[in-house]
Amino acid sequence: MIIADPRPLLAHQCVRFEDGLSLDCGVELRELTVAYRTYGRLNRDRTNAVLVCHALTGDQYVAETHPLTGKPGWWDAVVGPGKPVDTERFFVIAANVLGGCMGSTGPLSIRDDQRPESGRTLPWGTDFPPVTIRDMVRAQKRLIERLGIARLFSVLGGSMGGMQVLEWAALYPDCVFSAVPIAAAAYHTAQNIAFHEVGRQAIFADPDWEGGRYWEHGKVPARGLAVARMAAHITYLSEQALTRKFGRRLRSGPSLTLFDDLFEVESYLRHQGSTFVSRFDANSYLSITRAMDFFDLAAEHGGDLAHAFAGSRTRFCVISFSSDWLFPTAQSRAIARALNRAAANVSFVEVESDKGHDAFLLDEPAFHRTLSGFLSGSAAAAGL
Repeated sequence: MIIADPRPLLAHQCVRFEDGLSLDCGVELRELTVAYRTYGRLNRDRTNAVLVCHALTGDQYVAETHPLTGKPGWWDAVVGPGKPVDTERFFVIAANVLGGCMGSTGPLSIRDDQRPESGRTLPWGTDFPPVTIRDMVRAQKRLIERLGIARLFSVLGGSMGGMQVLEWAALYPDCVFSAVPIAAAAYHTAQNIAFHEVGRQAIFADPDWEGGRYWEHGKVPARGLAVARMAAHITYLSEQALTRKFGRRLRSGPSLTLFDDLFEVESYLRHQGSTFVSRFDANSYLSITRAMDFFDLAAEHGGDLAHAFAGSRTRFCVISFSSDWLFPTAQSRAIARALNRAAANVSFVEVESDKGHDAFLLDEPAFHRTLSGFLSGSAAAAGL
């Protein structure tokens, strides 16, 4: 059987759980694999572990050269020696989410009923069961237990990573000393779902989509996936950032054209799309965007977000960015208010930035100071 995958075959660091995982949709995965990376050293008491949760298009390669792109890890500015998440002080863990395409169980994985020894290598593809953010967190919990860690010093992440942080704090409050949801929300809005649907429809419209079984035909829906990435990437930036970086600058002399790569912003988006295709799977994109769409933490707790954190002893720092229109500050404030109603220990910071949603990934000194200060204060409270 032909399996088309534009990415090189990689051997990821991973753990396998032969007892599988029960999913919210009712499906029982008979086997679970979680791919992960670690940075720093776990202390003798196993109390300095920090779990970094990645966003939609991220993965476990947080603070090292990425094996596919050859570029620095996606949070290299934040995680490392002497950085806000200091690997000389903390033991940092990052796992590829359930449904991902960098080693964890997902659409690219061999189906439960198709083992390599059978001579068949049939991946799940579009038959992969729908997963939720809560399913992702349950899979991460299995990893943390396997590593022998009873309580995480901190769980932190931005965007979809922030959703996972909130789910961790709600689902396993006694296992999380501190939590930092960044540029996140307690539910996915109708606008966010709409943007995701545009991306999904772009993939479906690609002639190489082949009903989601493109690998059987030696194809990849590269054009559709690239357009999905382009549309999403626009939402990650602010108007100010786009204007500052590109304005209306042309790549060539002024001329009227319908199809040529004329404006610099067009070239930038096309580059984002083409490079994304080389490291991501279309079916994983569908799976993960749906997981984000399903997310509604209040609905999981009787419709009241405060109930999700009732009695929590976790220390929270909720961070937003002033120019983020994808996960605007109002949504972070709603989280902070719910935490206050639950009598939780919470601080809230809106970072002034014109870089949009992606500010948490970029060089943003005010954000770095906020994160570093909160982790240092929490470490002192934890006796680290």
